[in-house]
Order: sequence, then C-alpha cells, then structure tokens
Amino acid sequence: MAIYNARIVEVDAAETRRYAGLRKAQNFGEQNIRDACAEAVLLIDVGGVWEIYDYDGMNHVVKSEPPFTIAGNSIIKHLDGCERVICMAATVGFDIEREISRKFERGEYLASILLDAAATAAVEQAADEMEKHFASTFARDGFKLRWRFSPGYGDWALTEQAKLFDAAGASRIGLTLTSAMMLEPRKSVTAIIGLERVTKAQPLQASKKFCATCDKINCPSRTF
Repeated sequence: MAIYNARIVEVDAAETRRYAGLRKAQNFGEQNIRDACAEAVLLIDVGGVWEIYDYDGMNHVVKSEPPFTIAGNSIIKHLDGCERVICMAATVGFDIEREISRKFERGEYLASILLDAAATAAVEQAADEMEKHFASTFARDGFKLRWRFSPGYGDWALTEQAKLFDAAGASRIGLTLTSAMMLEPRKSVTAIIGLERVTKAQPLQASKKFCATCDKINCPSRTF
C-alpha cells in the first residue's frame, strides 16, 4: 500500500460555492467564501492511501485479499475492459470537522455551512491530485484511467463501502467506518479507479467524469 500526503495551499472557491448550494445565487458575498477557503487551508490535514489489484472483468472480481465481487450495473459497466483497479481513500482529517461543529454550536450558521463546503471541496481536490499522480504513473506502463467511482454513485450500493474500505487500507490514514457505512472523519472519500490498457489507437489520458453517468438527478453537486 502507498501513502499520499500533500499540502493543499488553496481551496477552490468555485467548488466551495457549488458544494454550498450557491452556484446560482446572485449577489452573494464572495468574501465569505474566500474566508472559508482560507480557514480551511489552515485546518485540513490531507491523507491518502491506495492499493492496486488485478481485476477479473468476466466475473467482476477485484483480486484483493480477500477478493470481492463488484455488484451494480453502473460500476460493472464503468470497469468494463479494465485489467487492474486502484482502490483508494482520502481524507482532510478531524480538525476541520470539529471547527464546523463549533461554529454551528455558536450559532455561526453561515460560516459553518461555508466551511463545510470548503472541506468537501478540499477532499475532492486531494482525490483529484491522487488521480493526477496515478494518470502520470500508469501511463508509463501503458494504462489510462477511468475516473474514480465511489459506493453510492449510480447503483453501486453504499453497503459495498466496507469491501472497498478494507481493500484500500483506509484505516492506515485514521479512517473508520460506521455501522451505516459512513466514513469518519466525514470529509473523506473512498473510490475505485479502473486501469485500461491503451492500444495504439487510444490516447493516453484519463477518461472524464460526467454527471450524466449518475442517476442522482436532483443532487445539488451536479454540474448541469
């Protein structure tokens, strides 16, 4: 297993606005968003971990130890043609989560909501940076990436989280899993990334994630 540790020096303000549900809001004070992003940089503690496994696409089995079977039409389709998979986890730690709660308890509701959104943006940035690392690393071996896919996307049930959690080695970066299959710290993600061998006719770049592939049409984080 490999550990990822990197500092995020700036949290994406546009993504923070989107996660706060303000993408279409008019005349909202941008300074509030910038302040939340700046505070988030001081509070986050980025950590990531991943492991690479062979993938049996015929039987939809990730050959971890123990192996586990992928269940769900959307994730099976997403991994079709992949020879290997990366099981990964990322987090921005407990400190920012505690400050979000403290602000809410003090009645600083707007600041709490915006810091929560900044924390979400930060963990997605951390996962994005991990993907960039994978893309460049595995391109040298003749693979391109499918975008990361997490339990709860499409029809890949959240109940499958435990299998991915163990395969990624998420406990090594301090993550735990509740009985409801939720990650703690809350601002954490697990995901699987397919590795497809590139032919001469294919470009060496990661495939892109589109909201159109997800059936959660009312999700506030949709980009269209």
